[in-house]
Amino acid sequence: MEQTLNKPASIEDVLAKRPLIISGPCSAETEEQMIKTATLLAETGRVDMLRAGIWKPRTRPGSFEGIGVKGLPWLLQAKKITGLPTAVEVATAKQVADALSFDVDLLWLGARTTVNPFSVQEVADALRGANVPVFIKNPINPDLELWLGAVERVAKAGIKKIGIIHRGFSSYGNTEYRNAPMWHLAIEMKRRFPELMIINDPSHICGNRSLLLSVAQKAIDLDFDGLMIESHIDPDNAWSDAKQQVTPAKLVELLDSIKWRHETTDEKEFVVALEKMSDQINHIDDELMQLLGQRMKIAEKIGEYKKDNSITILQTNRWNEILERAFKKGENLGLCKEFITKYYDAVHMESINHQNKIMNS
Repeated sequence: MEQTLNKPASIEDVLAKRPLIISGPCSAETEEQMIKTATLLAETGRVDMLRAGIWKPRTRPGSFEGIGVKGLPWLLQAKKITGLPTAVEVATAKQVADALSFDVDLLWLGARTTVNPFSVQEVADALRGANVPVFIKNPINPDLELWLGAVERVAKAGIKKIGIIHRGFSSYGNTEYRNAPMWHLAIEMKRRFPELMIINDPSHICGNRSLLLSVAQKAIDLDFDGLMIESHIDPDNAWSDAKQQVTPAKLVELLDSIKWRHETTDEKEFVVALEKMSDQINHIDDELMQLLGQRMKIAEKIGEYKKDNSITILQTNRWNEILERAFKKGENLGLCKEFITKYYDAVHMESINHQNKIMNS
């Protein structure tokens, strides 16, 4: 009879851990692959929860779409052997029922589900009365309201333990990552729901194991609560997403390479210094707001002159001059071109809005 490597932990105790590390194969392929991967992960002593793809929503037909229900007994057996709680993705009411019938400890909604309110509602309805934690991945497209809506639908179904997973977004022109991180959206969700656990999924952001460390490190630097990283006994021959998976041994190397941070400290010198610099930033922010308000008043005066002389609001040559001037100054001040472009675009659009009111009043 196979022995349990670790004493089974309650899901409540596991979810209280920081950082929470979830790992396992992208897809459960065979019973041997599932049990061996789970055993090696448990032996590392670094993994808190075992994940595996049972149903795989694929972009195109013909791709491996998961082993299906027959993989759930493998996952249950892996839990019995290792003591690791289990987690799977669900997208339909039947999948919810099947997963719960095999004592899966945590369910998550994938990006392709979160993007569709009808699918989210179907899963939420199936969850009514269930006492299971549910994590919600961001939708494929960068739409914060869809992510918010999914959280609200699951909460209204009576689920008490809800978390969110940042796995990146589909973005036109993105070449570095499989899914662009768009960190600002994850940060905004963290700001709106500070009580929710948020973990990062660098595997799906990167799509390539060589980038995992940099993304995982940034997530920890941003005070994420944990990581979900795909691990496989033979990544290069995995049936799905081979390039982004790592062996259990490589997972340990990755975790050892991360510089783990804390949100705060009781160290008096740090607290005093931070308060002083925070006050400085507050004063500068106040000055920036005053200056932006003055800039908009000047923009309104310009709008009046344009209106009186039947001149268009947009002056392309002038705008290009402003940007080029900002790029040169910003480079000397340590500001990157991407930031300057986003900042000036926002200021420019606000100026246009102010002038538009004047022109059409």
